[in-house]
Amino acid sequence: MNVRTTVKSIQDIMRQDVGVDGDAQRISQLTWLFFLKIIDDQDQELEITRDDYRSPIPERLQWRNWAADPEGITGQAMLDFVNDDLFPALKGLQVTGKAGDRRRVVRDVFEDAYNYMKSGQLLRQVVNKIAQIDFNNLTERQHFGEIYEQILNDLQSAGNAGEYYTPRAVTAFMVQMTDPHPGETLFDPACGTGGFLTCSIRHMEEKYVRTPAQRETMQAGLHAVEKKQLPHMLCVTNMLLHGVEDPSFVRHDNTLARPLISWGKDERVDIVLTNPPFGGREEDGIENNFPTFKTRETADLFLALIIRLLKPGGRAAVVLPDGSLFGEGIKTRLKEHLMEECNLHTIVRLPNSVFRPYASIGTNLLFFEKGAPTQDIWFWEHQVPDGQKAYSMTRPIRLEHLSDCAAWWGGPRREGREENDRAWKVSAEEVKARGYNLDIKNPHTVAEDHGDPETLLEDLTNAEAEVAAQRDQLKAILSEALAR
Repeated sequence: MNVRTTVKSIQDIMRQDVGVDGDAQRISQLTWLFFLKIIDDQDQELEITRDDYRSPIPERLQWRNWAADPEGITGQAMLDFVNDDLFPALKGLQVTGKAGDRRRVVRDVFEDAYNYMKSGQLLRQVVNKIAQIDFNNLTERQHFGEIYEQILNDLQSAGNAGEYYTPRAVTAFMVQMTDPHPGETLFDPACGTGGFLTCSIRHMEEKYVRTPAQRETMQAGLHAVEKKQLPHMLCVTNMLLHGVEDPSFVRHDNTLARPLISWGKDERVDIVLTNPPFGGREEDGIENNFPTFKTRETADLFLALIIRLLKPGGRAAVVLPDGSLFGEGIKTRLKEHLMEECNLHTIVRLPNSVFRPYASIGTNLLFFEKGAPTQDIWFWEHQVPDGQKAYSMTRPIRLEHLSDCAAWWGGPRREGREENDRAWKVSAEEVKARGYNLDIKNPHTVAEDHGDPETLLEDLTNAEAEVAAQRDQLKAILSEALAR
């Protein structure tokens, strides 16, 4: 079965429905339907492999009992079932609070979900297409995983929903350089669609996971929070696709809603990997949770939280905009705090086009470790490949584009680093003398010589005069031609 063709046909059917307005709604609709099919396939496998397993979804609401039959309910009966029975029941699932209770996962996914489709016949057609995918078939699941990745990528063109997606080359590089191991606690406080989580799972499975026990240990160390409903639902479904049986570690919440001081030592983590929202501002009152760094700018609040959450020796990789590097006021105090509490050892400077079309601002990858103050900061300037002016939707950044930085990195201990046309080192004392302005340009870049300004102005004046003369000449020729 061609999974890609199936998914495309599902999207084509949805476009015919008057209730589904735009990419974000279509993706949301697709995801809760996929979620129910994926968790039902997973349930059926667990019911065979575990004697005491019971599905978190009531029997009459399980996919196999209302959706699997292609001749099943349709039309108004389908809409009534979904809107008046399925959704209210799943939103109201009673949870036990015990570890591994998948009912909480289901309830959180449907908490703010919505059925946008207005045609029960078209909804039946969509359900029948999804029913053809067997998520217990490893090949089909892998193919669908690739397509799901493309669905997440499509969020970049779905209005503001693009903020939830970080280019996978960037997440993969940050994970590769941070090198998480099973047994370490890994936290993403603004996890979006789960890019850092999935990259970390792949990394550990490829390098370290060899037994079911190691896989269990790996999953037990994952923690994440997402504030908004759509990315939370996308993330949970993403976890199921990656074989995670209990993705309840992905909480639907606002990490910043807790006072900074309330995060205790027992909540400290080994690794933070995140791309916190930037350019946005938190709701009134959130800044009171951060009395030392009182601001409503989201990226600043997350940086303060990350510094607190790391264990001694813990490491972090964080995406931040240029404004966080050169900003003053609270940002200066934050950078001073960061450099006193952590070893900010590397900043990778990315070009403006990496996050297009969602954002066209300069971004940076900050790598730091908690416990010792910063002595020196290494900078690496990533450049768009030769022959390409900028990254775009059709020509995005790829992991191999960052291979030169990975080769220069120097392994886990960052040994043997040398300055070159892309890399330079700045001491903490120099940064302090600059007022903690970290927006330090590549000293090896030779500024282009555009010539003497007075000569350039004279050339511009002459060129404008020549254009004006040619325009007058053209007018005269046209007037003469019209007069004949």
